[in-house]
Order: sequence, then structure tokens, then C-alpha cells
Amino acid sequence: QLQASGGGLVQPGGSLRLSCAASGRTFRNGYMGWFRQAPGKEREFVASIRWNAYYADSVKGRFTISRDNAKNTVYLQMNSLKLEDTGVYYCAAGNGIIQSTIPDGTRYDYWGQGTLVTVSS
Repeated sequence: QLQASGGGLVQPGGSLRLSCAASGRTFRNGYMGWFRQAPGKEREFVASIRWNAYYADSVKGRFTISRDNAKNTVYLQMNSLKLEDTGVYYCAAGNGIIQSTIPDGTRYDYWGQGTLVTVSS
């Protein structure tokens, strides 16, 4: 129900834009967000949005999350990419998330298949 795309290979300092389209269900009043998992590490929160956007400290000022409710799609614009941004990026969505639990991946009911972002020189 969530289809992520836009990953790829980029040099440090470069940019990528990820997209995640939802089908079969609307998340108009819920959170849509992004998590990532680097090799050998646990999955971590990146950003999420309902009416306001929330970011992990590690990406603030570099990443921008946005959504188009008409298209049921969430985007992640990633600028000034660093080596440590490498990982598989997963989009996620949920309708029952409260603000205090936004970074908690277990609160999201629906997950995309992941798209690989590799930052390398």
C-alpha cells in the first residue's frame, strides 16, 4: 500500500528526493513519515508530517518532508547529503499516532518496501 521510490547513488553534498505513494487507504488525517536503516544499525526515525513536520536532529536543516494529500503522497527532499545518511529509507504511515510517539516506528501501521540511498564519493 506504500510504494517508495527515488533512492540512488549520490556524492557527499548532493541531493535526492524520495517519494512514497499510498494506495488503497488515505492518511489525510494521519502521519506519514520516513525511517532509515544503515548497514549493521537499527532502524531510526528521520522525519514525519501530519499538519506540522518533525525531524530527527541529525537531519534538521538538510532534509524537508512534505505531503500532497490529493495524491496521497509524501516526499523527502534530502540536501547536503553526508556519508552517514547512507541506508535503506522506508516510508511509513499511521492514523493513530500522537505527537509524543512520532519517532516510534512501532506506532506506524503501514510500511513501504524501502529504497536504498547510498552516499559515496
